[in-house]
Amino acid sequence: MKVHGRELEFQKKKNLYSIDFMRQKVKSKNLNYNFLRLDKEKNIQIFNDAGWHFNNILDIKNISIKLKTFAHNEFSNEKYSSIKAIEDNIKKKIDLFGRGHNYKKVNIDSTFPKYLKDNIIKYAKFII
Repeated sequence: MKVHGRELEFQKKKNLYSIDFMRQKVKSKNLNYNFLRLDKEKNIQIFNDAGWHFNNILDIKNISIKLKTFAHNEFSNEKYSSIKAIEDNIKKKIDLFGRGHNYKKVNIDSTFPKYLKDNIIKYAKFII
C-alpha cells in the first residue's frame, strides 16, 4: 500500500485477542529472557484502565469517508462504508464491521476523561 508516495507494509496478527492480551504477552515474554539480554525491557509495569481511545468521534458522513479512504480494503466497500449502513449499525448498537460486537449506551460519569467531561457541549453531537 502506498501512502504519500511511500510504500507501507502491514502485518496481520491472527492471535491478537485484545490489547490487554497483547500487553500481558509482551510482559511475560520479556520477563522470561535471560538477564544478560540488555536489549529486552524487564521493568514493565501494566497500567489498568490507563487510557481511552475514541476511534470514530466523527459524524456519519466523515466515518463513511474515513472507511472509504483509510480502512482495510475489505471494509471500504459500500456494505460497511455507506451512510445508510453506518446509520443502521449505530441505531442497532452493533459493530460497524460485522464482528459480532454489541454496544450499549453508558452515561458519561466520573470514569470518563476530564477533557471530555469539561467539553461535553463540544462533543454533544457525537454522544448517543
